[in-house]
Amino acid sequence: MSDDGVGDGDGDADADTGGRSLRYHVDGDLVPAESASIPVTDRGFLYGDAAFETLRAYGGEVFHWDAHADRLAETCDALGMDHGLSDDDLRARIDETLAANDLDEAYVRLSVTRGSQGGRLTPAEAVDPRVVVIVEPLSRGGRGSDPVWDGPATVQTVKTRRIPDRSLPARAKTHNYLNGILARVELRVTGADEALMLDADGYVTEGATSNLFFVDDNALCTPSLDGPVLPGITRRVVLDLARQEGIPIRERRFTPDDVRGANEAFLTNSTWELRPVETVDDIEVGDGPVTKLLSRLYDDYVERRHYGGDGGSDDADNGGDADSVGGDEN
Repeated sequence: MSDDGVGDGDGDADADTGGRSLRYHVDGDLVPAESASIPVTDRGFLYGDAAFETLRAYGGEVFHWDAHADRLAETCDALGMDHGLSDDDLRARIDETLAANDLDEAYVRLSVTRGSQGGRLTPAEAVDPRVVVIVEPLSRGGRGSDPVWDGPATVQTVKTRRIPDRSLPARAKTHNYLNGILARVELRVTGADEALMLDADGYVTEGATSNLFFVDDNALCTPSLDGPVLPGITRRVVLDLARQEGIPIRERRFTPDDVRGANEAFLTNSTWELRPVETVDDIEVGDGPVTKLLSRLYDDYVERRHYGGDGGSDDADNGGDADSVGGDEN
């Protein structure tokens, strides 16, 4: 359930809107944020029967739109929801929302629900979808940018387990977010920033809204997608950057003790980008040279891709980031 951000309470940015009221894109119309609404019969409201993507816009352009569009299509396929909307149509609604709010730097959440279909659980095959685009201002990305988070994250292992793929595929980003919500509720006791979730066998999966990376013996480690782990878009960009630098990568199952004993750790999603981890279960971990290097390379990549910066290559486009983003959710 990674790659979420400001709109879900995961980002700490409070960018200035200049006193202007935001406008959202709801069911084909741009409306003031304070009056935006959907019918109470919408299945996204009634059952969480909807797909969504969290995206970030840099310099007026969505980061890795094709990857987000592909993942949204996978979610809709998992839901058996043939909404009939083209990627170009959905992209146009995002662009219209950014333009209407005069936003170049933004958090974007795109939702596609199955629409209203009466009061029964079983969905009708025919779909009249409802599309909602929400935006929030963020600070500029790239080189020299200020992160949306206000400090390294404190992470706490929680009792709430990640839902097995056989019950609900981890690749499906649906409006039913109770698994992550229950994990975050547990953090009220400790005040930690992010929940570290385990699978049914007790192995590490991801954060409630982020992918997890840690460094052990100079190798970059992250839980394998063979488990119930969202394939975050930011996650894949980071892995591509690490490969280009020749950093050894380990993708497999890990235990909570593996993470607690790490040399350094960080979290990724679309709005956080890379967020260093300060502690895991009150055990100090902190960032380090690998985290700092990958953060710099990520900023350089965003700078080149969205702001016309020079230097380096965009090989991250050619490796894995055709997926996320993700976190995203990654």
